[in-house]
Amino acid sequence: MRIISGKNKGRKIIAPTQLPVRPTTDMAKESLFNIIRNYVDMDQISTLDLFAGTGNISYEFASRGCTSIVSVDLNFKCTTFIRQTAEKLNFTNLQVIQSDYKLFLNRTKHSWDLIFADPPYDMPNIAEIPDLIFGNNCVNNNGWLIIEHDKKQDFSKHFAFYEQRTYGRVNFSFFNKQTTVRKFN
Repeated sequence: MRIISGKNKGRKIIAPTQLPVRPTTDMAKESLFNIIRNYVDMDQISTLDLFAGTGNISYEFASRGCTSIVSVDLNFKCTTFIRQTAEKLNFTNLQVIQSDYKLFLNRTKHSWDLIFADPPYDMPNIAEIPDLIFGNNCVNNNGWLIIEHDKKQDFSKHFAFYEQRTYGRVNFSFFNKQTTVRKFN
């Protein structure tokens, strides 16, 4: 995996092979960030990366200058790798938390401008993620939730669903609780 843009553009990151992850492909990640950068000022947003895995998405946000990034993953090896990589890359704006996502979302008192969630595609109850996030007020006003998922998952009936984009086998569903937002182009 590589960092696509920002102060660490082009930097390759090699994750240990024993991590139980499925990193977002570079093609899908590049497409995702091309969409995001048209609607938010990266250097002015706070982000939450749920199911952070290798930290692939977190590093991209950090490289692009987000004010703060919180990376949450349950796996100790994943969180250790993210911490070590963040230190090597001097990402002082990245905080790593080892926690179950439900426990974290139910206990946090924070909210973010953008939340990215990349749960295992076969995770039971994946459809509950938007309800947990919006129900716990984890998204700031006019903030965004983006969930990466496979084609079998359909979020289109959720009250905050906005749009779905597909890049190969990767699907991104976008959510926003505001009804006056513009469509992604």
